[in-house]
Amino acid sequence: MARSKRATPSLARRQFLQQSALAGAALVAAPVSVGAQPPQAGAATPAAQGPPVLTHAAESAAPADVQVLGEGERAGSDFMVDVFKSLGFAYVVANPGSSFRGLHESVVNHGGNRDPELITCCHEESAVAMAHGYFKVEGKPLAVLAHGTVGLQHASMAIYNAWCDRIPVYVILGNHADAAIRRGPEWYHGVQDAAAMVRDYTKWDDFPWSLTHFAESAVRAYQVAMTPPMAPVVIVLDGGLQEHPIPRSERLAIPRLSLPVPPQGERGAVEEAAKMLVAAQYPVLVADRMARTPNGMTLLVELAETLQAAVIDQGSRMNFPSRHPLNQTLRARAAVAEADVIVGLELADYWGTVNALRDQLHRSTRRVAKPTARLVSITTGDLYIRANYQDFRRLQEVDLAIAADAEATLPALIDAVKRLATADRRRVFEERGAALAQTSRAAGEAARVAATYAWEASPVTVARLSAELWAQVKTEDWSLVSSYYSNDQTNWPRRLWNF
Repeated sequence: MARSKRATPSLARRQFLQQSALAGAALVAAPVSVGAQPPQAGAATPAAQGPPVLTHAAESAAPADVQVLGEGERAGSDFMVDVFKSLGFAYVVANPGSSFRGLHESVVNHGGNRDPELITCCHEESAVAMAHGYFKVEGKPLAVLAHGTVGLQHASMAIYNAWCDRIPVYVILGNHADAAIRRGPEWYHGVQDAAAMVRDYTKWDDFPWSLTHFAESAVRAYQVAMTPPMAPVVIVLDGGLQEHPIPRSERLAIPRLSLPVPPQGERGAVEEAAKMLVAAQYPVLVADRMARTPNGMTLLVELAETLQAAVIDQGSRMNFPSRHPLNQTLRARAAVAEADVIVGLELADYWGTVNALRDQLHRSTRRVAKPTARLVSITTGDLYIRANYQDFRRLQEVDLAIAADAEATLPALIDAVKRLATADRRRVFEERGAALAQTSRAAGEAARVAATYAWEASPVTVARLSAELWAQVKTEDWSLVSSYYSNDQTNWPRRLWNF
């Protein structure tokens, strides 16, 4: 994102605010004569000392109790911004609220509104949605500020969306926990256990009670969110902890961020999976949340081309080029039915991959995969499961379950396959690849023909809209931000566009 250039003010913004507050109080304190006459024409007018005072009552009232930070002090929220800078946040998005006013002020004045830069949103749900999309593009989290109970209630739907997609959103929640000093509205906006309402669909949360506690929890939250399986986290910040002054001379430690290496599959299990794949007549690789980084696609292409194996991309990540000759996504059901070995890579629904549910008045199920097909699962989903929100789908029996990150495991799997593949098996691979390329071309052509049905219909069909739009954007730097995930036949961009 482009960033605007700002002129450096001659007087620091925070110093200006302090002096303005004191000058305003002094102006209000000055005695005013009720019967004073207006100055005569030509008389010198005193220079303005501050903003105009609108009423006599305001002019004659006692001065407000103005509190400002001393020369040797800074707010706790200044230190919090230093911690967030150490985590590398480029942006923080927020619908501003008083429960994080200290942090808001420090982002702008102490942090210079740079790394993170504050982006104002009109609603917390859109703020979290921005963080969700930002990670999908940039591969790193965006920080979100939310205001107390009501802000988190607004944000909760988008947090749930991110959790379902296993996206690490970093939520910072303002709160007022001390009932002895709550203002009137803060009784409605403060709460004893602020993160409770989203705890079922976040990976971790904490409510730090000191700045040292905050620094450690802020770094820990980032580590937890970014360790597969990824998910949202929440850090609750008390308003008093943000605004309470601390000596500038106090040097509080900021823990160094060190992200854990994603877990790789155990060597013996990876070797066994490679043996199954090399010996298979029709292996199928099914990927869902597999590609955490662009390198994930590169690795999956290498594995598929080494084996000349069919690939089905279920679309929760951009796992495999849509027009690659080994891509069998447009005929996924048929490919699964033909497979003798199926390797699921971070599948959200393995059961639904090898079975079908008939959604009618009386629901029924049937097996799609061969009863003899051998099933391998490589997923961090086995390492993270919740009780109330059960998005783990039906339990699928598999022959080999590897509880590990699929992308991190692929290099070892590729090496094992290359080592085990003999010259005879490589000839089988080549023949299989040629057949798959032919079926892939046929499926693509069938999709293009299907798109022409009712071409002249009014209103315009989604198929024609998608085809016409692709013709306009295909030479541009485009991105499809609506649903790519659906596997059904109505997902025309997926059927027609070149991903």
